[in-house]
Amino acid sequence: MSVLLMLESEAGKLRKSARAALAAARRLAGKAEHKIDVLLFSGSGGHDGQQAAEEASRLPGVGKVLHAPTHPLAEQAAPFLAQHARNYTHVVAPASATGKDVLPRAAGLVDVQPITDVVEVIDEATFVRPIYAGNALATVRSSDPVKMLTVRPSSFEAAEGESETPAPVETVQLSETSQARFIKRDLASSERPDLESARVVISGGKGLKDTDHFHKLLEPVADKLGAAIGASRAAVDAGFAPNEMQVGQTGKIVAPELYVAVGLSGAIQHLAGMKDSRVIVAINLDPEAPIFRVADYGIVGDLFEILPQLQEKL
Repeated sequence: MSVLLMLESEAGKLRKSARAALAAARRLAGKAEHKIDVLLFSGSGGHDGQQAAEEASRLPGVGKVLHAPTHPLAEQAAPFLAQHARNYTHVVAPASATGKDVLPRAAGLVDVQPITDVVEVIDEATFVRPIYAGNALATVRSSDPVKMLTVRPSSFEAAEGESETPAPVETVQLSETSQARFIKRDLASSERPDLESARVVISGGKGLKDTDHFHKLLEPVADKLGAAIGASRAAVDAGFAPNEMQVGQTGKIVAPELYVAVGLSGAIQHLAGMKDSRVIVAINLDPEAPIFRVADYGIVGDLFEILPQLQEKL
């Protein structure tokens, strides 16, 4: 098996999803002597990506790193990825915004069927992915000469360790395109852990009633737990929180060790984004709320009384 792993950097470093995607790629590569090649896109946010390239070269099982020091616009990245994909049996990317943008477009250029949101690798041609907003799992088998897939980082344990000998790094350039150009990237800065990789997540829903209560009640508890803060789609639509905090099928997929759901009912699209969490705690006034069906611990009561008590106990 020959595997090409597409990765990206953030703030000059490899994104935290890289090692989880590498774990999926290593299952495809099979034997230890089968090395994995990395295609790294970097260069956004004012960084040249050199540190990220060095990090990628030390990942266990990596044979070489193709470093493209540029922002991965699909119009440029997809043709480049398609050109190299024909030399491999598998192409893997994290199911991030970039992975979902670039890989299916590249698969179209190669004329193969992309397999998206893979949560389990059974063998080199058989994969498991969620359908119907995560209410069912489909096992799919591909006969394409090149299998191109995005994997959910939250479904794979991050690969550990570093290679004793760094893999060679080759700098590559993407062809210019008149279709689109990268202008700038605005990132929200926060002292809190990244939502997609946090060990603990506390999410609020529309039951918090307004923006002030959302922040005043959730933030002190999040500080005590060292948690990232998420939100339901209803809370985001109501203006309680920005889009980047949304958890769910149309937001971010998370699977922390502890997920605390506060004042959210548990709509299907939200459950699709968090039900793989190891331990789920739900706080809701409605005992019939769907969130209690997936919760390990449920507290039926007024969140405006329970959260201050929880903060005090913590």
